[in-house]
Amino acid sequence: MGKRHEAAAERRDREFEGFVAGAAGRLLHAATLLTGDRAAAERLVERALARTWACWLQLRDEDPYALARLELVTAYDRGWGPLSPRARRGGGVLARLAPRERLVLVLRLVEGVDEEQVAAQLGLPVDRVRALLSRACTVMRSGPAEPGGGPAGPAGTVGAAGPVGAAGTVGTGRGLRGLVGRSRSEGGPR
Repeated sequence: MGKRHEAAAERRDREFEGFVAGAAGRLLHAATLLTGDRAAAERLVERALARTWACWLQLRDEDPYALARLELVTAYDRGWGPLSPRARRGGGVLARLAPRERLVLVLRLVEGVDEEQVAAQLGLPVDRVRALLSRACTVMRSGPAEPGGGPAGPAGTVGAAGPVGAAGTVGTGRGLRGLVGRSRSEGGPR
């Protein structure tokens, strides 16, 4: 291999390492919200980054983060192999949501992806994306379910997590965004 090729390969490696350093935490946050399981989230992120690396040289004016996020979303949505049934159902903060609802909520509210892009990525009509997000927000506002299936206490409470108000405030007073991270407009980490 010539020196020029070696230099190009080293530059490509450095660029990708820089990308990973900046994007891995954000991808891991989204994956953890989706799966509710740190190990499954790490596997999803590793897969997304590996597939992004495979396309790295072909990326021209494309956003590498958007590609990595698409790979992560696709793997999660298709129930990628190493995801345990528990991780596919999800746990953690968004455990009460169905996988597609969780996916739409994370893409729209955490990642800030517009409805049309979410619809295209998931192969759904925009109206379906809106309906999934609306249902997800309603479920998250309702408080956790009791083991018997009923609501946990009086309307507007979430046990130790704090109050849930009509505007979706959950404990922190910042709504769902307080639960899953701040939006770009609020100056949160992106």
